[in-house]
This record gives sequence, structure tokens and C-alpha cells, in this order.
Amino acid sequence: MPLGSLFDSRGLPRLLAVAAVLFAVTGGQVALAQPADAGHDVTFTKDVVPILQRSCQICHRPGAIAPMSLVTYEDVRPWARSIKRYVEAREMPPWYIDRRIGIQEFKDDPSLTDEEIATIGAWVDAGAPRGNPADAPPPVEFPGPEDWRMGEPDLIVAMPEPYMLPPDGPDQFPNIIVDPGLTEDRYIKAVEMKPDARSLEVVHHATTHMTVFDDDITRGNFLNEYAVGKNGDIFDDGTGRLIKAGTKIRFGLHLHPYGEEIPVMVKLGLQLYPSGYEPKYTLISQHMGDDDDLLIPAGQHSVRTDGYTLLTEPAVVTAFQPHLHTRGQAQCIEAIIPQTDEEGNVLKRAPGPYGAAPLMEQVTLNCVPKWYFNWHLVYNYAEHAAPVLPAGTVIHVSTWHDNSESLRVNPDPRNNVVYGQRTIDEMSFAWVSYYYIDEAEYKARVAARNARNSNDQQ
Repeated sequence: MPLGSLFDSRGLPRLLAVAAVLFAVTGGQVALAQPADAGHDVTFTKDVVPILQRSCQICHRPGAIAPMSLVTYEDVRPWARSIKRYVEAREMPPWYIDRRIGIQEFKDDPSLTDEEIATIGAWVDAGAPRGNPADAPPPVEFPGPEDWRMGEPDLIVAMPEPYMLPPDGPDQFPNIIVDPGLTEDRYIKAVEMKPDARSLEVVHHATTHMTVFDDDITRGNFLNEYAVGKNGDIFDDGTGRLIKAGTKIRFGLHLHPYGEEIPVMVKLGLQLYPSGYEPKYTLISQHMGDDDDLLIPAGQHSVRTDGYTLLTEPAVVTAFQPHLHTRGQAQCIEAIIPQTDEEGNVLKRAPGPYGAAPLMEQVTLNCVPKWYFNWHLVYNYAEHAAPVLPAGTVIHVSTWHDNSESLRVNPDPRNNVVYGQRTIDEMSFAWVSYYYIDEAEYKARVAARNARNSNDQQ
């Protein structure tokens, strides 16, 4: 039984030892499964094309961001051994959740199963045969480079003109205010930000805030973040984020010069609920795990930092997105949960000098055992698998950094590295999205999940 299906009585994944994470960080190997449908000779047209269509061609096709196309046999054949190497190492397709620990059900998961990886390996080992063209599925029509991954927006907010980034010099952090022209309050149900094709190489990250100017007081609420390789933020049904009439959008850009002058253009796409509709839940996205005193000594690897965030009410966590820079190594997120009896009363330890502390249990939600700076992925939980957590839960984010010479992309292993906004500085947090529910709904959701798990085990 896969580790991701080991749930406790509340429907939460059981705690697994940090040793499992370190096994992955240090390069432990897992035996691969046998190819699916191993009873016939594996061919490109019958067995490999469906895998590429589902998980690879969205990026690997003419005009897309990947360096080579993987659409036709002629495209793929020269890269066969390289493809095998990358998929067996789980470097491609980009999806870096540890498959042996925590929750394993997500929206839009492009990762390959063990059987699919074995199928590609068997095809390459057999000499990468083409097979019968009649066996191939019809080609897939993908969105173009100007299309939105989340679907067509109801409102597009663009910078009024490109920001001209010089070819060299320090990182730049311009703030650009744009009026989207909203004349009524609306709720957002999906949001995506994307630079144009020329800007991709120089945009380290960008954030948007909903900014209101009122009697010389400026108030801003976080909307969303773009980082290298990020997918879109799609909210659960019945959840949304309010954008009020008259709100301005502040684009906060972090730009890194790369040797030529670049006109930087970033757009924000919003899908909106119908006019007058108010979703039941307000979605919150925030930093968790920050360490502003971060220090990674020169030459050191596996340097660990930890951060903690208290959830003051029952909550449903919808997404987890690690955020580190080039020296990032790994990150885990866990919930430290107060224990309750069957009536929902919090269990407490024996009284001590400061009173009776609640009993707590650590539950691993997910780990990313190897960090890749080029892929700031949002791991959006499937709605039926999203963590449902009681009031008083503490979200604990553990992060590891590598500042050693062995890290190929290390800008300079001779220097201590501290927290900072620049690309050559570091960060150690996760973006976590969640919404609060009341106590009655929390108990109802836990009971429903317990019943579902009980039925699944019968």
C-alpha cells in the first residue's frame, strides 16, 4: 500500500520519520515497477506517445518554453536516452513532491507513475522502436504561448507600458500601480500572472497586491505571486478573494539583469464569480516558515531552518508552494495538531509549572526532497484530500539549504548567505493557501472523511 494512503482516523496522513526525507535528499534509490502492459513489445506510437501527451508536450512542443519538441517520433528519437535518464531521476516532468510520504492527491499532477517510467525505460532499452503509426492517439491541441493555463480570464490587468531593464547592474524592484477599472465589488475564483516571452528570463518573481487609497491611507491585500516556472492559482469551489470597486493593482517586480536591455511586461489574469455572487469561504495565501535571521555558512550543506504559524480557527489547507532561491535544497511542511477526545475536547498533559499544555501530534503533510529554482510549483491539493485541521494547529515548515562547492548552481560557496530579496540572497518559506471554517463544519468534514476512509478499507 502506498505511503500516501496511510491515513489516521481523522483522514490525515500519518507522521513518517524525517529519516525518509533525508533518504531522498541524499540520493536513495527506489526500485522501479514493471512496464504497464508488459505482454507486448513497447513502441513509441502505442505506449510512449500517450505519456508524452499527458505530461510533457505542454512544454515540449514548437513555440513553447522547453528547448526541444517531443511531439513526433523524429523529434523524440534523438533524445531517447536523455529522456530515460531524466524521468528515472524524477527531474522531468517538473513535480518534486516525495511520493513516499504525506498527501499524494493533487489537481493537475503531471508526474509519471512508476509503471510509466518503466515503460519509457523498456522502450529505450529495446532500441526506441517506432511501432505502427496507426496505434498512435490523435495529436493534442494545447494552448498557445499567449494563452492562460487556468483558462480564459474575465479580466486582464496589464502594465501600461514595458519597464526597460538595463543589461547589467544590481537587481531592480520597481512597483507599478495599475487601475483595472472595477466599478463594483467582485470575487475572484482563479488568478494567474505571467510575464511575456521576452521577460521570462529576467523576472525573478513578481507579486500583486490589491491596493486601496483612502484619505491618504494606503491599504494593500496580497493577491498572488509569480515565480520561475509557476503554474496558476485555481481556488476550490465556493472559495474566493474579494476585489473591491476602485481597487488598484500594485505589481511588485523583482528583476535580474542578464546582459541585454529587456522591455519587461507582466500581465495579471482574473477569473471572476458572477456579479453579486459571494462565495462561502475567503481564501487566504500567506508566507509560512519565514526566518528573517537566516544564515547559511560558507561551504556548508544541509543547513536547516524552521518556522511556525498558528491557525487560530479550524482550517482547510488548499495549496503548498515552497519558495527558496538558488541554494535551496529541500523543504517539508507538517501540521502539529492538538489531540481531542471523541467529543472534540482538547486533551492536555499533566499540569506543570505553567499550567496544563495540550497534547500535540506531528503529521507530515508533504516534502519536496530536492529543490529546483527554475520550478516554483504550486501543489494544489485535490479537494477530497486537502488537510482539514482543528483550531490551534501549528503549521511547521522545515527548510534545508546547500552552500557547498558541490552545488553546481551555487553563485559563490565562499560567502556566508543571509535572508534577502536579491537572487544571490536566500529565503526559506512556503506560500500556503487556506480558508477558515467554523467548529461545526470542521467536525462534519472530519466525520465524512472518516466514513469515506472506512468504506475504502472494507
